[in-house]
This record gives sequence, structure tokens and C-alpha cells, in this order.
Amino acid sequence: MKLFFRKYGEGPPLVILHGLYGSSDNWVTVAKNISRSFTVYLPDLRNHGSSPHSDIHDYRSMSSDILELVNDLDLKRIFLAGHSMGGKAAMFFAVEWPDLLDGLLIADISPFKAVNFRSNEYKQSLLILNTILETDVSSVLTRNDVESLLTEKISSEKIRGLLMKNLQRTADNKFTWKINASSLLHNLDRIMEGLSRPEESYSRITGFPVIFLKGERSDYLPSEDWIDILKIFPSAELRVIRNAGHWLNSDNPEAVSEAFLNLLSQ
Repeated sequence: MKLFFRKYGEGPPLVILHGLYGSSDNWVTVAKNISRSFTVYLPDLRNHGSSPHSDIHDYRSMSSDILELVNDLDLKRIFLAGHSMGGKAAMFFAVEWPDLLDGLLIADISPFKAVNFRSNEYKQSLLILNTILETDVSSVLTRNDVESLLTEKISSEKIRGLLMKNLQRTADNKFTWKINASSLLHNLDRIMEGLSRPEESYSRITGFPVIFLKGERSDYLPSEDWIDILKIFPSAELRVIRNAGHWLNSDNPEAVSEAFLNLLSQ
């Protein structure tokens, strides 16, 4: 699949993958912060932003999309990063094509499927996707009116702001959703999946720096997963981003930008 992407800066290539409900513009601030050190590519993942829609949405397909982008851009090796869902896609890529990587940064997500799909996260995703599907924005006049409709079901201002970035106007000046909520809802169980827990025969991924970022106020990267993470990525380093929740790139973009620059110094 040919993904839409944005490009910033100059230097070694870095591809950053956004999370569920996000898009490339979620990471523009960080991309500009590090644009003197990296050529930053910000793709919209399938079923998000300006990239194509598909009935298939799993980590194998998302990582294959990134491989296609890398090949189309004729990039021999890259730094790769991802947040949340994008972080899992990045780790699937790293396991499949480690020889293409110069470094890996994972922002606030565990590689593994959480027990019971991490029930609160799963329920929140169901609420968000159903809200999008039930909110007909074609006759709404202003963005404020759309936010008012979302407020009736979604109390978090941060999540509403993330969803509002998925609005676009059509040629006849009507609002529509860019995100393919129906496909994401259909594939939600697959999105909640992850890498298999390592066994004795599991191949370790080495040869480049690996940094995991954890939002100080987030529980998406449980401490009990770290032992198994090190079995896959034995050189991985964990950094806590202060004053940040799950969306650490918006809560503390300066600290996240600094972590990216540290990939170059290792």
C-alpha cells in the first residue's frame, strides 16, 4: 500500500509511526525539533489520515506498508520509531527486517498483547470508534459543533482533540471523517494483539540502539513486561518521560525530541 507521508529536515532517515486514531501531523512538532539531525518521514498508516483504506488492518500489513515506503524512497537503512499502535508496528518491522535498522525508538507501548486486551483500553477504543461511526458530521456547519457532539460521549479533551484532527471538508464544503472507523472497529482485536512472548528459541534483535519511552502517568508499558522485552531487545534502554501520559509527544515534546537525538549518540 502506498502511504501518504510528510518529510522534514536533513540527515539520516528516520520514520515515525503514529498511534491509533492519529496521523502524521501528530508528530510534526517533534519532527521539526529534530530536523537538523534527521530526515524525518511521517507516514499516515493505513486507514488513517490521507492514506488508503483497507479491510485488512493488522501488524503484518502495517509493517509491510512501511517496507514498501522504505523501498520506494530507496532508503538502505533507517531509524524507526512508533507510538502506541505505531510502536507495535515498528517492533513487528524490527523482528522481520532487523538488517534495515540503525536504531529503534518505541513510545509508550509494550510489544505484547495485554491480559484481557487490557480491558479499559479495549472499552475506550470501542467507545471512540462507535462514537465516530454514530456521529454524522456531513450536515454540521463548524468544527465547534462537531466537538460539541463528541463531548456528549467522550469526556477527555485530549482524545476529542485527537479525533478532531480526523475531520476534513469535501469538495462541496461538508465535513467527513478521514479515518476508516468501520475497518478499525472490525479489526480491533487484531490491533490489541502483539508480539509473542519470547521462548528459549526466540531470536534476539541486536546490532542497533533501542530506546523505550514510558509516559510517567501512563500504564501502557507495564513494568512486569520489561523482563520479556529484554529477551527480544537485550540492549533496550527504558526512559521515563516526566509530566507525560500516553500521548507523550504532545505532553512533553522537548523530552521526546531529546530521546530521538540520543539514538545518534549510542
